[in-house]
Amino acid sequence: MKYLLLVSHGGFAEGLKTSLAMFVGEKSERVLAIGLKDGESSTNFGKRFKESLSKFSTDDTFVVLGDIIGGSPLTTVCNLLAESGRADSLILGGMNLPLAINVVLQMDDLPAAKLAEIAITEGRNALKRMELTASDDDDEDEEI
Repeated sequence: MKYLLLVSHGGFAEGLKTSLAMFVGEKSERVLAIGLKDGESSTNFGKRFKESLSKFSTDDTFVVLGDIIGGSPLTTVCNLLAESGRADSLILGGMNLPLAINVVLQMDDLPAAKLAEIAITEGRNALKRMELTASDDDDEDEEI
């Protein structure tokens, strides 16, 4: 089975999982979240992740979304996945809600390369600048 693994500093991964469940329903049961706690060592974080990983079959695969590429949580998870024979995991950094939704909804249907391509495009498209404009509606009400 394929799982989505959210990895972050602090509670970001857990919060994203909660929000993700609002959009993907039952598929959220295949989403795991782990965050490096404030003041926690990378070693202890690794032990917690390794314990979680032991609950899965060696046939299970992972798509990993991390908050920061090169950060200790994602680096630790990558190292432990490789040590456990799961070096074929798809790993992406810069997670956000639209990216996670797309991954969960498509991870069973697409090969890793295509999923990565679509996920990166969707993640980039989620970042846009919004312009706020002053409303003239208030001025019109004063003329009445």
